[in-house]
Amino acid sequence: MATGIQDIAHAVEAAAIMRLLPARPRLLALGEPTHGEDILLHQRNDLFRQFVEQEGHRSIAIESDCVRGLVVDDYVTSGRGTLDEVMERGFSHGFGASAANRELVRWMRAYNDGRPASERLRFAGFDGPLEMTGAASPRQALTALHGYLAARVEADLLPCSAETLDRLLGADDRWTDPAAIMDPSRSAGRSAEARELRLLADDLVALLDAETPHLIAASSRDDWDRARLYGRTATGLLRYHFWMAGTSPGRVVRLLGVRDSMMAANLLAVAERGPALVHAHNAHLQREKSTMRLGDLQPEWWGAGALVSARLGEGYAFLATAIGTIRHQGVHTPPPDTLEGLLYTIPHDHYVVDARRLAAALSDTPPAPRVSPWYGYFPLNPAHLAANDGIVFVKDVPRIP
Repeated sequence: MATGIQDIAHAVEAAAIMRLLPARPRLLALGEPTHGEDILLHQRNDLFRQFVEQEGHRSIAIESDCVRGLVVDDYVTSGRGTLDEVMERGFSHGFGASAANRELVRWMRAYNDGRPASERLRFAGFDGPLEMTGAASPRQALTALHGYLAARVEADLLPCSAETLDRLLGADDRWTDPAAIMDPSRSAGRSAEARELRLLADDLVALLDAETPHLIAASSRDDWDRARLYGRTATGLLRYHFWMAGTSPGRVVRLLGVRDSMMAANLLAVAERGPALVHAHNAHLQREKSTMRLGDLQPEWWGAGALVSARLGEGYAFLATAIGTIRHQGVHTPPPDTLEGLLYTIPHDHYVVDARRLAAALSDTPPAPRVSPWYGYFPLNPAHLAANDGIVFVKDVPRIP
C-alpha cells in the first residue's frame, strides 16, 4: 500500500495542488488539525506565497476575530500602525504571539509596498469576536454600524439614536462574564434590552442594504463592506448571546452552529473580492459535519466549510492537514492501521496527496480511526477522506523554541 500512496504523493506546491482541483476555486482553504504549532503555519506561509505569486490570489483569511482583523488589513494595505501594535491588537485566540503569523503580516506589508490598490493583498479575520470562554459585547460592531449610517442617511430613517443603543447595551462586562458559558443564568442574552437590541440591529442592517447605492457613492465600497462586516458581527453576536442564555439541550450545538455561520458569512464576503486563501482548523473547514468532545457531550454541527461549499460548489476547495507525531504533546507514531499510520510510511517530511484517489485505493480496507491522547489534536476521520480535495501530510511536528 505504501507504494500506491507514494505514487499519488506530490510536493506541497501551488502547481501540484491546482492539478488536484476540478476548477479554479473562489476560496482555497487549508486546514490544520491543531492550533499553536508554528511549523504548520510556516508551511502555510510558504504555500500561500506561491498562490499569491503564481496564481494571483489577493486575499488571505485566517481563523481570527474579524473586527480585530481590520487592524491587520489597515497595516498591510496602507502601513497604518506598527508591526508590534498590529500583532498585539489585530489577532484573537493568542495568535498574535505566533512568529509565523508575524512573518505572514510582515511579508504581506512588504509585498504591498509600492503596489497600486488593485494589486494589493488584503487580510481578513473570519471568526467572530468569540473565545472558548465567551463572546464579546456587541457594542463595538453595533455602534460602528450606527455611526456609519448616521453620518450618511437622513436621521428619521434610523431606528434609534446612539444614546438609545448605549443605554440598552449597558456595561460591557454584563456581556463578557466568563461564567455565562457554563451558567446560562449569568448571560444577558435574553434580557429585555438584548431582545430590543436584536430588533434594532436587524433594522440597521436592513437600512444598510436599502441604501446601498447612496452609501457606496457617499463613502466607498471598502467603507460599505466594512459596515456590512459590522452588521454581520452585531447580529451574530446578539444571536450567540441569546443562545448562551438558553437552557435547552440544543444549547451547545446552537452556539457552535452560530459561530460557524458567522465564519461562513465572512468567508462569502471575502470571496466577493476575488480568489482568496483561507486557513483555520480542519473542523471549521471540512465539508462533512464537524464534531468534538466536550466532557460527556459530543455535539455535531455544520462548519463554515460545509456551509460555504454548499453555496459555492466547485468554487470552494479544501485541503485538510494530517500529522504523524507531536511528541512534545504526547502524540507519538500513529498506529499502522490508521490513515495517519499509512501516510507515515512515505519517506518524505511533508507532501500532498489526492484525497479522492487515496480513498478509492483504500476502499477495500478502510483505515481505523486514530485516537488522540491529547485533547488539542484532532485526527482525520477516515470516513471523510473522499470529501477532501487533498491531504497535506506533515510527518513530524517538533517543538519550536
